[in-house]
Amino acid sequence: MLKKTLMTMAVSAALVTSAHAAQVSDDVIKQSFFPYAAGAPSVNGVSAGMVIDQSNVDSVKDALDPAMYRFVKNGDYSIKVGDTTDFALHQSYIDATRKYAGDTKLGAEPGAIEGSVAGRPFPQEPSMDDPRAGEKLAFNYKYGYNWGDSAAIYPFYWKYRDMKSGKVERTVKFNFHFLNFTHRTQQEPYPALTPNPSNLFRGIYVQVLEPFDVKNTQLLIQRFEDDLKRDNAYLYLGFQRRVRRLSTGQVTDAFLGSDVMIEDFEGYNGRISDMQWNYKGTKNMLLPMYNHNDMDLDTETHKDDEGYQVVKFGGTGGCFPDITWQLRKVYVVESKPVDANHPISKREHYIDAQTFTIPRNITYDRKGDMWKSWLIGQTHPDHHLPVNKGTGVSVDDSFSMVDIQANHCTTGQFKGIVDPELTPPSKMTVQNLRASGR
Repeated sequence: MLKKTLMTMAVSAALVTSAHAAQVSDDVIKQSFFPYAAGAPSVNGVSAGMVIDQSNVDSVKDALDPAMYRFVKNGDYSIKVGDTTDFALHQSYIDATRKYAGDTKLGAEPGAIEGSVAGRPFPQEPSMDDPRAGEKLAFNYKYGYNWGDSAAIYPFYWKYRDMKSGKVERTVKFNFHFLNFTHRTQQEPYPALTPNPSNLFRGIYVQVLEPFDVKNTQLLIQRFEDDLKRDNAYLYLGFQRRVRRLSTGQVTDAFLGSDVMIEDFEGYNGRISDMQWNYKGTKNMLLPMYNHNDMDLDTETHKDDEGYQVVKFGGTGGCFPDITWQLRKVYVVESKPVDANHPISKREHYIDAQTFTIPRNITYDRKGDMWKSWLIGQTHPDHHLPVNKGTGVSVDDSFSMVDIQANHCTTGQFKGIVDPELTPPSKMTVQNLRASGR
């Protein structure tokens, strides 16, 4: 306990700068980071322990997003409701928010931000009267505590499924790595890694482990601190043994033949300036958030030597995770592409107000019809791998991308590990692509 206390004190001390920063109030901090301090949210008819299916879904429609309502109404999936629990983020991130958020503001043009050093940039409650409220929420997501300062999915199983037959057409095994160069609060050094000559904010590195025909395919995304600067994105193709730069349009292609775009990663994987962000309101609704170790895992595959088992899937086509859902406070945000040639017309993001993860998305095609349903199941870190306990990271643990129009889905099963040793800065380089591909 003493060691943990000293570490927290050291983190807080390192975030102090000589320049004075206006602090946000304790009331704002409590409302932003502890929304359930006064009790769990409620929606008429929804209670922990119930199962929502075709027989009762209409009575609790207000608690579901339109795509999930459709799946339950059609009999594709049943939702098991669990207790609402506290997904408290690490204290260092909360302390950084208190210290720096008061001096953070949006710039003159969309995607520009000033004064954001670490923590949540805009912890204040959004207002429908604020025309840039959606953009502020998007920056809260970008600079959120998603995966903490660095983490890995080690390994990560994707399954491509025919929704009608349930046939698994393909299984691809990956390793994913995430690293924040700036806005760091918990893993040394903080608030930034140095040297950082390109002024990067974040790196994402992906390596395919199997099957053989795509083995050693690698993806590297380098996102800049300046949101107005385009990402560097590189792809290494194992069979060609060369690195090529991805064009802007390729991040919206089907990634390795799946139902997922690179732009879909984590709920949204792009620049804030690439979208028009509109805040649509706050509501209480069901999100796929749970305790991994409390789920029924006994019949699932992919058990490793340490005994860890991934979440199993069921429902129509095996396209839905067998997990419990929680009533949560949710910010509903709509994003519309700035580029008229973008393949979608908009996304509806359902952002968890405590963690600022995006457990639910709905994507609409150019005609405005519902196209894809994106679910990212979140587990509490204290009910997962021992290494994750105490990290305050809401761990991505399962995903489902359903192409509603094609009756097809891609599902994901994670082994998420919050361990800085797995993701050194050297992984986020083009040189690493070449070295790892040999």
